[in-house]
Amino acid sequence: MTTPLRVGVLGCADIARRRVLPALRAYPGTELVAVASRDAGKAARTAAEHGCEPVHGYERLLDRADIDAVYVPLPAALHARWTEAALLTGKHVLAEKPLTTDAARTAGLLALAERHGLVLRENVMFVHHGQHHAVRELVADGAIGRVRALHAVFTVPRLPDHDIRFDPALGGGALWDTGVYPVRAALFFLGEALEPVGSVLVRGGPGDRVDVAGTALLRTPGGTGAHLTFGLDHGYRSRYEIWGTDGVLTVDRAFTPPARFAPRVLLDRAGTTERIALPAEDQVLATVAAFAEAVRTGAPPDPALLPQATLLAALADGAGPV
Repeated sequence: MTTPLRVGVLGCADIARRRVLPALRAYPGTELVAVASRDAGKAARTAAEHGCEPVHGYERLLDRADIDAVYVPLPAALHARWTEAALLTGKHVLAEKPLTTDAARTAGLLALAERHGLVLRENVMFVHHGQHHAVRELVADGAIGRVRALHAVFTVPRLPDHDIRFDPALGGGALWDTGVYPVRAALFFLGEALEPVGSVLVRGGPGDRVDVAGTALLRTPGGTGAHLTFGLDHGYRSRYEIWGTDGVLTVDRAFTPPARFAPRVLLDRAGTTERIALPAEDQVLATVAAFAEAVRTGAPPDPALLPQATLLAALADGAGPV
């Protein structure tokens, strides 16, 4: 029997407590060992909830010899520092998205992981859900003919004013939060040679310090376009459409479906709509499983990670602010 991957957690973010820590406990290939916080009380409460050991301070967790890998759910601006620290102590890393807010920094971390023979993954969970692989198979089989365009949107309702996503010092803003999803969807379906055409970021939130809405246009070398929308001050939308010469594929609740949600892919073709039912899947558990398997097999880096970082940086730098 394979020994479980022993995992420690740097931080007590909401996504960690609600989704990832339970998955680390549930998956037989991982063992949740400890959770660290700069706040000893928060570490103790989180550890008690999830049946692991509390650690006061991130450095103390990284110094432990009984931990093989760490999960980093800290604010985006802290990912690079603590991912690097973890790699330098010989730990594999699963970091929340975006891995960093700087493409050169992302490239450097990938190179560091490779030099040390470690696995570095970014926690973009939806790509591990089977519904998107089913859609990719439909496209490859010619279900909608030649792909002409992709439209993807991920927007969420207004957040509380104290939310860290309104703090630029912590890597806040719509592009780095909800924008990652449609950008990654475009890479997933159109390939890694995508180029930025343009973007618009709209500032808002407390003090107008970050972008709360955005639109971006990408293109493949062959001219297929991707129109992306993202935001933190909208009606909820989580959807993509792939338009082809013969039809359209649509996926709703695309990026953060609940584990028990049974998805349906809509295939519009020749004046008819086919509803393709797919099984429910827990994409959080699938992500944990994929990370553990990558460590077990010594898998190469995710080939989409650096192109994604490069695109996000280009969209941030080239946007016309409003």
